[in-house]
Amino acid sequence: QVQLVESGGGSVQAGGSLRLSCAASGGTFASMGWFRQAPGKEREFVSSHSRSGNLIYYAGSVEGRFTISRDNAKNTVYLQMNSLKPEDTAIYYCVADSRVTPRGTADYWGQGTQVTVSS
Repeated sequence: QVQLVESGGGSVQAGGSLRLSCAASGGTFASMGWFRQAPGKEREFVSSHSRSGNLIYYAGSVEGRFTISRDNAKNTVYLQMNSLKPEDTAIYYCVADSRVTPRGTADYWGQGTQVTVSS
């Protein structure tokens, strides 16, 4: 049974940083990454990282501010979020997928962790 367990969410002021972690169990995955959903908005892709490390994707809204990394030995993916903005406020979901390129959804989802950025 696949499980994805996120940690690291919280509240921060604009301009601050947070680091999310997601530990997977029950399988290995072609890609791992993050989606987010803000109140009243649709879920959106944030970033993904292939197992090999040669395919890394970012949404345009976070590129240059967020950095994704992955530790295959620990089956864990991280999201370092810097220069946070109030519009980054959302529930962040860890995902794991059998495909390496983003496709708007994923095979497996974590329970989500709240990130709140105040102005």
